[in-house]
Amino acid sequence: MTGPTRLTDRGWCRTGPHPAITAWAQAALPVAQHAIGASAEPWRCGGTWFVGVDALPNGPDGAVAGVGFPWSALPLAPVALHRGQLSVIRPGYPQPSPDESAAAFAFRQTRDAAHLDGLLPVGPDRRRMIREPHGWILGLPLTDILASPLVVWEGSHKIMAAALEAALRPHAPETWADIDVTQAYQAARAQVFDSCPRVELPARPGEATLLHRMTVHGVAQWQGSEHGYRIIAYFRPLLATVAEWIAAP
Repeated sequence: MTGPTRLTDRGWCRTGPHPAITAWAQAALPVAQHAIGASAEPWRCGGTWFVGVDALPNGPDGAVAGVGFPWSALPLAPVALHRGQLSVIRPGYPQPSPDESAAAFAFRQTRDAAHLDGLLPVGPDRRRMIREPHGWILGLPLTDILASPLVVWEGSHKIMAAALEAALRPHAPETWADIDVTQAYQAARAQVFDSCPRVELPARPGEATLLHRMTVHGVAQWQGSEHGYRIIAYFRPLLATVAEWIAAP
């Protein structure tokens, strides 16, 4: 398959449409809709974004409602999976909300809330540390709505990898999860905005979008006249250590 080559080169690749991915998405949709409706998790961004971490009750093998995960259609080796995230966007995204500063809302509007997964805000000063070293990021659309698509900065994984490796290098590997990489991350992200093309990646059920773990990405504003919820199931299996995360291709 050419997927892994594209992933290393561009930081993303798309697979499908494929019948196995379609079958899984069709089985997952009603399960996801029930989970969203039953959840007590508040919607963010003025009621336009349901984060949905661990909301999809799939099994460790990825199966849902008796339908196996479409590993055979993906450029990935099977691994144990966590419960999928159900990222749900509805018309009007984003809207201001009391839990988000004006600056953060403006960044969501102008930069799609661009971020790198795995770097969590730690402590009262919300310093960024690599606390969730994901191996990769896989998105499987469940609804046929193209509004508010995933956005990536193509090639950003190369800039991020170099910057974060340099920030960690002076420290012992066993301490890397506790190293403040905020400054290196923010400087590298600014470089990404200046030098990497922004690419929107709308996708339909039956397709899959795979991101390199260090690809900067976000969500575009809702535009157009489509109605309904845009639902994507995301999987981000963890690596054992930050050292593995920084060393992997």
